[in-house]
Amino acid sequence: MSQHATHIAKPATVSTVMLKVLAALLPGIALAVYCNGIGVLLQLGLATVTALAAEAAMLRLRGVPVAPFLKDLSAVVTAWLLALAMPPLGAWWLIVVATLFAIVVAKQLYGGLGNNPFNPAMVGFAVAIISFPAQMAAWGSPLAPLDAAAQLQWIFTHSLPSGSTLDAISSATPLDLLKTGLLQGGQDAVSLQSGARFGQWGNAGGEWIALGWLAGGLWLWQQKLIPWQTPLAMLAGVCATAGALWLAEPALYASPLFHLVNGATLLAAVFIVTDPVSGATTPLGRLIFGLLVGVLTVLIRVFGGFPDAVAFAVLIMNIAVPFIDQYTQPRVFGHKGGRRA
Repeated sequence: MSQHATHIAKPATVSTVMLKVLAALLPGIALAVYCNGIGVLLQLGLATVTALAAEAAMLRLRGVPVAPFLKDLSAVVTAWLLALAMPPLGAWWLIVVATLFAIVVAKQLYGGLGNNPFNPAMVGFAVAIISFPAQMAAWGSPLAPLDAAAQLQWIFTHSLPSGSTLDAISSATPLDLLKTGLLQGGQDAVSLQSGARFGQWGNAGGEWIALGWLAGGLWLWQQKLIPWQTPLAMLAGVCATAGALWLAEPALYASPLFHLVNGATLLAAVFIVTDPVSGATTPLGRLIFGLLVGVLTVLIRVFGGFPDAVAFAVLIMNIAVPFIDQYTQPRVFGHKGGRRA
């Protein structure tokens, strides 16, 4: 008879967890490629190569063994999350710069995996959108998509084949138009949600991509790799805040559904705010963290200077994580009050 305790589950390795996260991203990636073209795959490839090279270089500089940390796939997960938040037609150097900043500054300079207080992918995105706002607008047009060859040509050479127009790569996203309308006091919320240009819910194709992230998240939850509190709380925060504004002034502010399917809302709810390193770790803390990320996302989109605000909302709340965890510790058995670290 075996002497092993078969009822004790074997802890999953970091590489196993990261591999499952990458697998969970595949449905959304497939839909993103279908809707936006081959540029999505190119951004993923550039980010992956850059992340692995930067991780290896920093590990060598720190005198840490390279192979074990490269094999844990954490750098690849960061690269994929960053690339999927970036514009598919962004210049090749844009994703390289953002990835270098994510891996070198936001991850390795803090001591590597498990020590970073900020989500590395969101740091890379924030640096890119603050430093290169014009280049971050290369999302392509849902009306005049470029073919694969034209996308590759634009990404690497910043030029287009004859007959193509700049409208094909510089068309404003729904969030861009909503921000412009709000700044000008226009009625873009109504036109975005009722016009054919951006689909039934204000984001042609984006609704399906959002469902792809949701499907991956449900599988990760079924695998017990992510908690339910943080994603649900973030989506509740988005819906509650957007819903209050929409009910108060429906001609000016977009509906909650618009905010859910646009930008990186679903991607962040499933794969970003559930990060066990930079996010809250207590059950109550996860609810607070996720809820406030959702609230800040809508408030910054509506009243801030950038159209999509997920990265800024996450980074702001990353700062508050130590305080949230400290004051939401569950009650220790045998003690009347909660334990504070």
